Amino acid sequence: CFRVFFCFDCNSEIKDFKTQNLSSPLHRGCTDILCCILFILALLGYFAVGIIAWSQGDPRKVIYPTDSRGQFCGQAGTPLEKKPLLFYFNILKCASPLVLLELQCPTTQLCVESCPDRHLTLVKAKLGSKEDREYFQQYCKDGVDFAKLVRIDIFLLFTFYTSRQVAMRIFEDYTHSWHWILLGVVIAMVVSLIFIVLLRYLAGIMVWVMIVLVILVLGYGIFHCYMEFASLKGEPGSDVTIRDLGLQTDFSVYLQIRQTWLAFMIILAIVEVVIILLLIFLRKKIMIAIALIKEASRAIGYVMSSLFYPLLTFALLAVVIAYWAITAVFLSTSNEQVYKVFNNSDCEYSRETCDPKTFNTSNISAQCPDAECLFAFYGGETLYHKYLILFQFYNVFLFFWCANFVTALGQVTLSGAFASYYWAFKKPDDIPAYPIFSSLGRALRYHTGSLAFGSLILSMVQVIRVILEYLDHKLKDAQNKCAKFLLSCMKCCFWCLEKCIKFLNRNAYIMIAIYGKSFCPSARDAFFLLMRNIVRVAVLDKVTDFLLFLGKLLIVGIVGRGAFIFRPKMSAAPSLNYYWVPILTLVVASYLIAHGFFSVYAMCVDTLFLCFLEDLERNDGSAERPYFMSQNLLSLLKKSNEEAKTVD
Repeated sequence: CFRVFFCFDCNSEIKDFKTQNLSSPLHRGCTDILCCILFILALLGYFAVGIIAWSQGDPRKVIYPTDSRGQFCGQAGTPLEKKPLLFYFNILKCASPLVLLELQCPTTQLCVESCPDRHLTLVKAKLGSKEDREYFQQYCKDGVDFAKLVRIDIFLLFTFYTSRQVAMRIFEDYTHSWHWILLGVVIAMVVSLIFIVLLRYLAGIMVWVMIVLVILVLGYGIFHCYMEFASLKGEPGSDVTIRDLGLQTDFSVYLQIRQTWLAFMIILAIVEVVIILLLIFLRKKIMIAIALIKEASRAIGYVMSSLFYPLLTFALLAVVIAYWAITAVFLSTSNEQVYKVFNNSDCEYSRETCDPKTFNTSNISAQCPDAECLFAFYGGETLYHKYLILFQFYNVFLFFWCANFVTALGQVTLSGAFASYYWAFKKPDDIPAYPIFSSLGRALRYHTGSLAFGSLILSMVQVIRVILEYLDHKLKDAQNKCAKFLLSCMKCCFWCLEKCIKFLNRNAYIMIAIYGKSFCPSARDAFFLLMRNIVRVAVLDKVTDFLLFLGKLLIVGIVGRGAFIFRPKMSAAPSLNYYWVPILTLVVASYLIAHGFFSVYAMCVDTLFLCFLEDLERNDGSAERPYFMSQNLLSLLKKSNEEAKTVD
């Protein structure tokens, strides 16, 4: 929080949610001001890095392939406009270890209009027809007369860009099936919204319906996989294993072998058994969790605008991701062209910097006849290029910090709105008129520094994890088993640390929304509050999260099954290469949409749960200290106490 964020009165009094009907007000002031100032300065530095990158970078280096002279293939307005593809003279040289050092294959590369479609040696080309000579002339370097060549060599060896073709086919599928995908996304939103509305009025029934439907959907999936597995018996090629088949660009090929359906059937069966066992062992706790979901449904019913707040979070995250991606592209393309000497024989000038314009008249070409001055990589010797790696690191770090800040802002806003519902003694009369907007204003006005502090801690751990992944990628071929073991242990430890920090931050933000304290005291209070009620945490909070996760699976299953049913119509679209592209896209999109809606529910449950624990510790239900919880939560308290005694 800082004056830039409209905190003109850091000592203003705002009544606490717990006491807004009583006489004692809460002195809510700006928290973690130093961290807020640091965050603002970091953002200003981030904007400065972006401006520098945009002034120095050239995104054409990413969009267009580059030949041996550093020219862009296929760029509009250049002599190479009609030559969008890159041709390698000898692709086998790309397997040389020099590629890892120089980031460039030591062979000539040309921009061509199309890849060669015939195989021919130079000798046969010279002795062949005029048409063959004219055809292969386009694959010679500029200035080389094909008719005067006397050296016998294998001329044609070209590379086939499978990944590029797959990417282009997938892009074409999106262009032909985007309306189906859009329709599926709308259906996923409608299904999610209907599910949330039904939870509002029929929470208990909907939870049990959700559990039964998840089991039935998984059972149907097992049955369908078995029928496909049985139908392929005796079919030619159906007994081929996935390992023998290898990597195929057309994933529909895998559906023609029995092993694929057997693997699907085993996976679904394991998931089915695990869910059924969990439901059996948690049957008593589920009844208690349902009561908490009912209370969360009432809270969301009074704060309906909370269901649409994830759209704001999504929009802000989209801005953060877009800014990071654009800055990263400009930073990675802000280097200059560096040319070096490449040769096949011994040469004292090998790998030295050269100038392609003067190379043919220099001493290097005279002493090393087979040497060539080829484009090596993008680099530079200026001050900017020396610190370019630091700019890239800063871009990654600020991306994590900003993304985590946006997430934290959403959590504090939602928890503040739901806390205003809980601590309203007379519901709904004491609930603010616009709880979401009021909570968002308080978060930005008073607690920007606390949000920046919590997101900074999480970002540090995430950056360390990125560095460890980078080291693991670089050392994957290393023979030192001890180093691999230590690196794996560090990755595991920091993964666990990130999960713990996320859990602690989430509860700390709830306490910030309730009491208005700074980050560290809020995190401490939340941690010890949960530890004092660890049994209730296991009984209520986690079981509720499990039930909400089943709701996400149900929505994904409904949308995914609907997409599979309409697969023939989607496949009938013109030039649709892979029918699984729109189906997989819809499955992922439906999960994200369901997660967005259910994340509001999860935040509501966590907030009400902490408020519930605070209410228990500070009040006793007497006339002087009445509970703020509803009658349903009072019954929940009795059941929870019974569960705690059973566990003890």
